[in-house]
Amino acid sequence: MASGDLFSHAAGEQLSRRAPLAARLRPQRLDDVVGQQHLLGPGRPLRALIEADRLSSVVLWGPPGTGKTSVAQLIALHTAKAFEQLSAVSASVRDVRDVLERATERLGQQGAGTILFLDEVHRFNKSQQDALLPGVESGLLVLIGATTENPFFELNPPLLSRSTLFRLEPLDDDALRLLVERGLAMEGVTADPAAVTLLVDRSGGDGRHVLTSLEVAVALAVRREAANGAPAAAAVVGEADVEDALGTKALRYGRDEHFDVVSAFIKSVRGSDPDAAVHYLARMLEAGEDARFIARRLVILASEDIGMADSQSLVVADAAARAVEFVGLPEAQLNLAHATVHLACAPKSNSVTTALAEARGDVRDHPVGEVPPQLRDGHYRGAARLGHGVGYEYPHDDPRGWVPAQYLPDELEGRRYWRPTQHGDEAAAADALAQRRSTDHPLVRRHRDGAQPDAGDGSATPDGSDQAQRDGRR
Repeated sequence: MASGDLFSHAAGEQLSRRAPLAARLRPQRLDDVVGQQHLLGPGRPLRALIEADRLSSVVLWGPPGTGKTSVAQLIALHTAKAFEQLSAVSASVRDVRDVLERATERLGQQGAGTILFLDEVHRFNKSQQDALLPGVESGLLVLIGATTENPFFELNPPLLSRSTLFRLEPLDDDALRLLVERGLAMEGVTADPAAVTLLVDRSGGDGRHVLTSLEVAVALAVRREAANGAPAAAAVVGEADVEDALGTKALRYGRDEHFDVVSAFIKSVRGSDPDAAVHYLARMLEAGEDARFIARRLVILASEDIGMADSQSLVVADAAARAVEFVGLPEAQLNLAHATVHLACAPKSNSVTTALAEARGDVRDHPVGEVPPQLRDGHYRGAARLGHGVGYEYPHDDPRGWVPAQYLPDELEGRRYWRPTQHGDEAAAADALAQRRSTDHPLVRRHRDGAQPDAGDGSATPDGSDQAQRDGRR
């Protein structure tokens, strides 16, 4: 071996030993990959393409630490094609063109294809992405793009349409525990079960984060043993080491605490106490609770406990849920806090909840009757001969915007499900409904007594033209 090669080899060995734990644990076989069994399990689509070396351009989309780079490097080990790698953070259009030139030469001289792994592909602007198109479209390049951002927002449609999208999911607890076990074995130390649980709970499904935190915790434990004159192998990573590595304090948040804190959160919002609600929100976030779970609870609360008293609460809760998906943690915790305070301060009503419960009870337990004929679908040929839609009065043709009519089946006529409160916006809706239902209201009395509407109110004319227009709206 030449001296230059010898020194290069020695440098490589040193870098390998000094590499971060996450890099040293990168899988060398498909079976070593932790998680993503829906893509890489036996017989699954991405695995089949890799093993057959038949991969076409793909986009790997998933949160940080889910294995996008590891999968790309496994592809490099399994393919007969040349493998090139760029980072969209630092690469330029010139770099892309250089890759295309080398790919063209390689194909012409050796008959070999080229795979380009482009990490953080969403960082490429439109012109940079366009530079890739000719090579991808012609098949000169097989592109593997990795992104943490929604590719439908960040990638040019022509590039995305020429690629197969594979979505990687956050690692579950079992996968993260397996990573921790492998990390401990590689470092030659052990850990308390509570320390492992804390690491897993705080990782947020991010394999790189759990290994990086473990590496720091191991260093702290080894240093403590060294100070006592003990060998590194005697080190046991404790919960305190993990707390120091994470820069946070472990919260007691087991299965019981999960349900208790969630229950307290819901009841604090329902009870209109924003301070308590934000407190329990903070406890959930600090304990690593899934932000999507919290968002779902807020969306449910908006209709279950607030409802018509402040319909805007559903809009706010839904916006917070979308922010969790679009922005992600840690920033999205502000959106969750915003929604929590809004919902806690909003007037409360469970009238829509009780209305639905009573209506479903009637549907289950009582005869529901037929849909009244005037409400049935009357738009198709022959419907009028069956009496469908006949007698239906189009509310928008009435100056009031509504007409007294029977909408419930005969068997349930007069049944009341929605019982509005006088809280918030619901009070106005309740008053308007009561006015429409009042038999003393002059407009209702006129309709009931059969009086003709005033001219110009949009009712049917003798030639039936307005009636014909209404027929199209049935």
